[in-house]
Amino acid sequence: MRAVLRGGLFVWLAMTTYYEVPLSGEAQTFTASMNGVSYTFTFRYLNCTQGGWVMDLADSSGNQIVGGIPLVTGTDLLGQYGYLGFGCRMFVSTDGDWDAVPTYDNLGTTSHLYVAID
Repeated sequence: MRAVLRGGLFVWLAMTTYYEVPLSGEAQTFTASMNGVSYTFTFRYLNCTQGGWVMDLADSSGNQIVGGIPLVTGTDLLGQYGYLGFGCRMFVSTDGDWDAVPTYDNLGTTSHLYVAID
C-alpha cells in the first residue's frame, strides 16, 4: 500500500473500506469496534481559544488508550499511534471545504469522521 497526494488529501491505494462514524453536534460517548476490537469513543468540544472537537479512545474496560486527539482535517488522526495497532485510519472531512475543521454546530451534519480499514 502506498499513499499519494491528490487534491490536497492523501489517498491510500489499496482495497479500502470506509465507514462514517455517526456523530451529533454534542458531547457523546459510545462503544464501537474497529477491526473486531471494541473501543469506547468519547467526543467533547473544548470551548476556548484554539479549542475544538477532541476524541478520546479507551479499551472495553474504560482504560484510556489515547486522549485529546483533535478532530482536524488533512491527516490520519491515528497516524502517530501506529504502534498501538488500531489497524485502521481515521480522518475528518467537511462538505464543500475539505480543509474546514468541524465546528460545534456542524459535527455529524456537514463535517464527518470516517474510519478507513484496509
